[in-house]
Amino acid sequence: MNLGLAGRAAFVAASSRGLGLATARHFAGEGADVAMCARDAASLEQAAATVREAGTRVVAHPCDLTDAAQITDVVARSAAELGRLDMLIVNAGGPRPGGFETLDDDAWRDAFELTVLSAVRLVRAALPHLRASDAASILFISSYSVRQPIPGLTLSSSLRAAIPGLAKSLAVELAPSIRVNTLLPGNISTDRSVELARARATDGRSVEDVMAESAAAVPLRRYGTPDEFASAAVFVSSPAASYITGTAIPVDGGLIRATM
Repeated sequence: MNLGLAGRAAFVAASSRGLGLATARHFAGEGADVAMCARDAASLEQAAATVREAGTRVVAHPCDLTDAAQITDVVARSAAELGRLDMLIVNAGGPRPGGFETLDDDAWRDAFELTVLSAVRLVRAALPHLRASDAASILFISSYSVRQPIPGLTLSSSLRAAIPGLAKSLAVELAPSIRVNTLLPGNISTDRSVELARARATDGRSVEDVMAESAAAVPLRRYGTPDEFASAAVFVSSPAASYITGTAIPVDGGLIRATM
């Protein structure tokens, strides 16, 4: 299937590893130029080198997604270097684990900056460039926790729930020129999933036992792969999905039990 991405450009935030890196690779594999950002310069450059193997143009700049000025700068530089911006992938690392009573005001403020304000700032910075595209789209990477809260992840379950609401509002406000959607990843095999399993392995269970329990809760009986997620992300962002907007799509192997 031709996704219509050749010659187009995508900005993928938090793309030095995990879902962001897999998505950047898939964009490049479909012929799109790619802009990448992440906090750590060394790991970002290593990741960008793997994306460049597809043969498209790739630019990579360090960026702290809790810093408004850095976000404005990195989006502007990336659009200038690639000559355009057609697709924005809004992504960020997850907030720290913890139950409600373990979280002070600083933890909530930090998580809000990372999860919500980074998304707002990325969209704000990208809009002038997206409006120049004839097939613009914004895709938010959130979590299945917006529909089914995850025990021990109070910050994530609470603040990520704001993202589909923002996306739905933007889908109306920016239509018809810019499509806006959200993906809700479930249990995907990333460094983050191992970190979360380690945080839960406090009762004598091993990390492997915790992850096996999580996999068993998925109807497909396994974790998804970053590539499986990235395939969905690139399709929904591409011109091939030109009539899909304003929706939140689970990529979770059936983990969410709700019917809506």
